[in-house]
Amino acid sequence: MAKDYYATLGVRRDASQDEIKKAYRRLARELHPDVNPDPETQERFKEITQAYEVLSDPQKRQMHDLGGDPFGGAGGGPGGFGQGFPFSDIMDAFFGTASASRGPRSRARRGRNATIRVELDLAESGFGTTRELVVDTAVLCEVCTGSGAAAGTHPDTCDMCHGRGEVSQVTRSFLGQVMTSRPCPQCGGYGSVIRHPCQECSGDGRVRTRRTIKVRIPAGVEDGTHIQLAGEGEIGPGGGPPGDLFLEIVERPHAIFERRGDDLHCTVQIPMTAAALGTSLTMETLDGAEEIDVRPGTQSGQVIPLYGRGVQRLNESGRGDLLIHVNVETPLKLDAQQEELLRELSRLRNEERPPGKFSPGQQGFFSRLKDAFNGR
Repeated sequence: MAKDYYATLGVRRDASQDEIKKAYRRLARELHPDVNPDPETQERFKEITQAYEVLSDPQKRQMHDLGGDPFGGAGGGPGGFGQGFPFSDIMDAFFGTASASRGPRSRARRGRNATIRVELDLAESGFGTTRELVVDTAVLCEVCTGSGAAAGTHPDTCDMCHGRGEVSQVTRSFLGQVMTSRPCPQCGGYGSVIRHPCQECSGDGRVRTRRTIKVRIPAGVEDGTHIQLAGEGEIGPGGGPPGDLFLEIVERPHAIFERRGDDLHCTVQIPMTAAALGTSLTMETLDGAEEIDVRPGTQSGQVIPLYGRGVQRLNESGRGDLLIHVNVETPLKLDAQQEELLRELSRLRNEERPPGKFSPGQQGFFSRLKDAFNGR
């Protein structure tokens, strides 16, 4: 009685090729000799593989549906395989691609990316600038134009693989005859051999040189920003397309300003008399000198904002702010006249023995939680 290959794979007779492939893949993973090495499992693996060979081939499947012998007596039979068993179909079922001829590899490959650190001052990163960068990189060999062969010559077809880039070998196993392919050892899988390499690039198709490129740094970049320059990296082997060049921004510390995002922060020290009476200060900002008004009664820790005096927002309109933190200084040493004047001021303000204003200190999380439960 002829075998029912549909029943062997557990699929309907009208199953699609995709359903047949999925069924075989599932069973093969369970029954593969590497997973279940016992003889019964190996026999079962041969059966499902034979069923897949038949049902995955439209002509063999049609012959099976008509009750004929898909193997035509060519060494096939229950649990066996015909000569020249198409092992590539099994590989296709497992990995989605056939193991048959992949063809020669191209000598041209994409070049590597490169990264350059660019140091900028605060004004340069905040408002943008233009830099000329010197780059040590690989460029196309002008002698061979990337082919790698000496002038007047060209790569020859490999006489081992005949230009296919791979060689095949037939071995016998319990599956029958299995054909495997590997890259040609003589040409490295390229299908051709450079017998006369270019003396300028030694057959690589590129040479190293130093070149200068002008780049525009956009306004608003900050420390750690990466800028991609597409196609400005090194040329690939064999004259392949270039990689990309990345600029890593390193922002130098400023003597006065600390940058936090798009805002700038600084601290100004003023004496207590200036804080009490008010004053004006001249300050150098990124936009030039600015007059800053300190209002009477300014307290230590107050912030004086200068709106729109920060750095430019990256890829957006507008600028951040400049925030000036005021630190009021209390004199440490007084001469006799200064001390008398302050004591007189203290008497006038009735502050010789100030009562003081106390407020709760900062509490930890658990203390606040305890107070909440106690109803405080």
